[in-house]
Amino acid sequence: MMNKQQKIQFWILIGIVAISGFSQGMLLPLVAVIFEKAGLPSSLNGLNAIALYIGILLASPIMETPLRKIGYKPMILIGGFTVAISLFLFPFWQSFWFWFALRFFIGIGDHMLHFASQTWITSFSPPEKRGRNISLYGLFFGLGFAAGPFMTRLVEINESLPFQISATIAIVAWIAVFFVKNEYPESGMGNATILGTFQRFGQVFKYAWVAFLPPFGYGYLEASLNGNFPIYALRMGITIESVSILLPAFAIGGIVFQLPLGMLSDKYGRHNILVWTMLVGFISFTVAGFVGNSNVAIFLCFFIAGMAVGSSFSLGISYMTDLLPKHLLPAGNIMCGILFSIGSMMGPLLGGITLQFTSGHSFFYVISIILLGIFFALILFKQKQVLSN
Repeated sequence: MMNKQQKIQFWILIGIVAISGFSQGMLLPLVAVIFEKAGLPSSLNGLNAIALYIGILLASPIMETPLRKIGYKPMILIGGFTVAISLFLFPFWQSFWFWFALRFFIGIGDHMLHFASQTWITSFSPPEKRGRNISLYGLFFGLGFAAGPFMTRLVEINESLPFQISATIAIVAWIAVFFVKNEYPESGMGNATILGTFQRFGQVFKYAWVAFLPPFGYGYLEASLNGNFPIYALRMGITIESVSILLPAFAIGGIVFQLPLGMLSDKYGRHNILVWTMLVGFISFTVAGFVGNSNVAIFLCFFIAGMAVGSSFSLGISYMTDLLPKHLLPAGNIMCGILFSIGSMMGPLLGGITLQFTSGHSFFYVISIILLGIFFALILFKQKQVLSN
């Protein structure tokens, strides 16, 4: 059971994650709409979107060492401050490369925040409550992410307004972290250097490689939907107002089933739940490709897909935690972040290319193929060894 201090830490961390989800959910469709209206090609629009995930990817290998030296709280504070300042700077200069740089720094800041909070929560969560706690983490991120696209409507009033509101909320959440007592990861992790981190990556990948595929798939799906779907919608004659309703359908579906799936995974096993969610996600996006001209049908497909694969990131983290001992959890969380960022980089870029050179519905089918591949990987995975926590 968690003690009183851990419960307070847990809910403050959950609040921080919700705000982070809000800023990410706002940023992808908002910038996509602004650039599309400015006449930027969809492939370049997608290229700009991957800047955030380049930041995550480049920062990932060096995260473990400072975390062990300064602890969880300073990592979250530095990350949150970086995100807030970057959001404040967006309205000052609408430039492809300036916004690319800002999204790059937001990626680094967000990853510092998520890596520290994920590792902290997984380290103090008892095994019988692990799925529940990580699901609540994903649930509140999803709540924030679902609310983010609604800010896209404000671009009709003033393009600066969404950035200013998001930055202000981020600062308020950042202040709350000062009330948390700092802690450090569990010792006994081996060499506290970047080389040591890469050595632990090998151990982590050996035992838990399949647990990183759901975060990869979720990263691709989330970034592709939020970065490419607004472009698809505008070209199909769907209004910005409709986009702000359709996009949150996926996140809302994830919110509805995030906690139930986490609790079911505690009871029936993470592996079994992940297999079924990937299959349902594959079917949902395949159907979306056939009914892409209907707003109601797209809404239903997004909602059902969200109910299934909207929890795949948190379920992947929980599954990874099941497969690894505690001293490898920081490295495991880094690997989740790396695979998530790779998927997120591929999403807008591949989706943008697909929209530019093929029929619009094709980008739904690419998502379906990825989810089907993860489904088969889960089916074929054989756990080599059970490592005690």
